[in-house]
Amino acid sequence: MATKRSVGELKEADLKGKRVFVRVDLNVPLDDNLNITDDTRVRAAVPTIKYLLGNGSKVILSSHLGRPKGVTPKYSLKPLVPRISELLGVKVEMANDCIGEEVEKLVAAIPEGGVLLLENVRFYKEEEKNDPEFAKKLASLADLYVNDAFGTAHRAHASTEGVTKYLKPSVAGFLMQKELDYLVGAVSNPKRPFAAIVGGAKVSSKIGVIESLLEKVDILFLGGGMIFTFYKAQGHSVGSSLVEEDKLDLAASLLEKAKSKGVSLLLPTDVVIADKFAADANSKVVPASNIPDGWMGLDIGPDSIKTFNEALDTTKTIIWNGPMGVFEFEKFAAGTEAIAKKLADLSGKGATTIIGGGDSVAAVEKVGLADKMSHISTGGGASLELLEGKSLPGVLALDDSTAAAL
Repeated sequence: MATKRSVGELKEADLKGKRVFVRVDLNVPLDDNLNITDDTRVRAAVPTIKYLLGNGSKVILSSHLGRPKGVTPKYSLKPLVPRISELLGVKVEMANDCIGEEVEKLVAAIPEGGVLLLENVRFYKEEEKNDPEFAKKLASLADLYVNDAFGTAHRAHASTEGVTKYLKPSVAGFLMQKELDYLVGAVSNPKRPFAAIVGGAKVSSKIGVIESLLEKVDILFLGGGMIFTFYKAQGHSVGSSLVEEDKLDLAASLLEKAKSKGVSLLLPTDVVIADKFAADANSKVVPASNIPDGWMGLDIGPDSIKTFNEALDTTKTIIWNGPMGVFEFEKFAAGTEAIAKKLADLSGKGATTIIGGGDSVAAVEKVGLADKMSHISTGGGASLELLEGKSLPGVLALDDSTAAAL
């Protein structure tokens, strides 16, 4: 993917008095009282907005929240206004819609250095259909476009891709830029040895990532529920652990592919097993090749942690996607927490550590080490697709960087 033009290349002369349509990702979790339970995504959007405000822009914020079918009050963005206002130090105005006459009036009233938040763009089914007429209506509100919503960059929607056809320049925000620098830059040109740690419950959801990473890494660590499909493919007994029977041949072929590519593929040598899937299950540690009937593996064992840590000590770039075990249960969180601590430790010694979205982010935050990593990706599906080597429509639609050509 070509390097994209960044908002940082636009200066006051380009921005002052201009209406800027900024697609952000404010898809945050809300509790039953509509209070934000995790404002990470809101905070991540702040640098781009502040930069635009500092250069005298009139900022129009657009986002989705949840998966509404039509106008659904519980998916309104209104509860976010106080927190966004607080973080920006500006009173954010809120529109009751994202297109139409009322919105146009509110846009016309935005002062330089002012912010208007549009209502949930997914209240219109045309958003996800990338309907050109709808995209044109959104675009008509502004003079230029900034996409800072990495979490939806893998979707060609009206507010992420369609509007770019009607607004120039169309540039990447700072968050989008950082995601691309790390997830594309570090992966295509890593400091070696380069390792990937892939976990999670199912091989099926990570096939693309594993295949793509086998072309690039020196060491691949596997953990999480998916390892039992690999063990079974090697003829080991896995008790009642999670296995994808239809993926046994694939697991065997991935092991073969690692061998032929000279990639060191490490599977856990021991596992923590449980007699049921519950926080209070009885548990014990057994060799990975010897799980008794009626027991299921829910975490990697102490020997595996030691082996993984020693191998990680040799590496310079590490990308982590997916937990090592059922870390939501304290009893089965040791493997995931050990990996998080190890990566924090390696970051401190100069290694590049990238947490590639999804559950690994939650795990790193749970142990309070998020700020120790080189980069924490805000996208789940978008991060996976980039790691699979796919191009993201929301990124492709942006202008190519002029700086890169100089």
